[in-house]
Amino acid sequence: MEIKRINNSTTFTNAGKIGTGLKIASKVCEVQEGGAGLSNIKFIQDSVTGLLPKMIFARSKADFGENTFLELAESILVYYCPALFGEKIFRKIYTKNLPQKLKSMVSTPAVKLLKTPDNNNKKLLPVKAALALSGFIIPLIEFTLNYLKNLITLKVFKQANFENIANLKVDKTEKPEHIQKVQKSAITNIKRAIMIYGGCLGLSGLLLLRGHKSKILQNLSELILAPGTKLFKNNKKKEEFFNKFFSIDFDDNNGKLAMSRGQLTSCVLVGGAGYFGAAKDRGKQNFLETLFRYPIVGLYIIYGNELLEKTFRKLLYKNGKCKDVLNKKLEVPKFADLENYAKNFKGNQSEIYKKLLKQKVLISGVPLLFGIGVMGFFITKSSNLFTKFRYNRENRQNS
Repeated sequence: MEIKRINNSTTFTNAGKIGTGLKIASKVCEVQEGGAGLSNIKFIQDSVTGLLPKMIFARSKADFGENTFLELAESILVYYCPALFGEKIFRKIYTKNLPQKLKSMVSTPAVKLLKTPDNNNKKLLPVKAALALSGFIIPLIEFTLNYLKNLITLKVFKQANFENIANLKVDKTEKPEHIQKVQKSAITNIKRAIMIYGGCLGLSGLLLLRGHKSKILQNLSELILAPGTKLFKNNKKKEEFFNKFFSIDFDDNNGKLAMSRGQLTSCVLVGGAGYFGAAKDRGKQNFLETLFRYPIVGLYIIYGNELLEKTFRKLLYKNGKCKDVLNKKLEVPKFADLENYAKNFKGNQSEIYKKLLKQKVLISGVPLLFGIGVMGFFITKSSNLFTKFRYNRENRQNS
């Protein structure tokens, strides 16, 4: 079987021997190993676990409309706008006064830069911190999307009461005072987000102008970019944890700025404040439904699939499965390296490659499917049922 690669992606010139099903499955799983892998795989996961179940289990036209808007808007925003804003806009503006050598190092994560102290860090880290603060526009827009969703639902469907949107009540009457409350809160919180971002831009400007001269601003830059390194130098586990999940530094995608895990965490946390605040405005049932669903889904978005795959690898290794591609360190070769990896085995290379591909797809695909099924369809449907159950129980108790 002849295998060719185009732009680091594996293609099959003899797909018949691979099989259409295996080919498609490998392509889906391979997405997470591409150059923009984190953005691509998280977009797919979030769309399938968030949007698709909500569309299928929509309780009204308003519920369908606002969930479609919110899920698509926040997925595009969170997974693709960090690279767009960071690489295409802010990097060009903020690095124009840097020497050419340092311009090329802007995409290098601060955690890596701090491992090898260099005088250039005094100039480079404040610029990177300014970029990170400017990139905070993403979680702040994520925060406002929930309030914007409330305003759109008010404008299009004339509904502010979640019990009407969720089709829980027979009488769909809307109280004018509640409509005004939801509208006022949405506008107020959107303005707050704008003011906070103004502060981020102001601090970014200060870092650009004075960061290389001020020890205080240099320390602040390190705290923003590598909080684990700054706060937990003597505790490796804490250092790695905080650097991974709480640094808002951009990631490096072959010299270009890309979304990092810490930026994803900030979107979940800041966006969560918007979710809960906008839900509380529309009523108790909306808040409780969000309280049931969001922490679980938020944790899954940040770390869930990675945790599932790690656990699954341990289980496979313990039971002697997929041993051709899974080593003692639970490491697995990438899809792009699988052809060369197959050369380590004697025999028919086509059959060996097919066997390795099946094992690789199993390791990556099962956790992904489990997450989609449980975190997507089960959580969405069960949260809807619990909301209806709570509402009916409260009505019986009050009658």
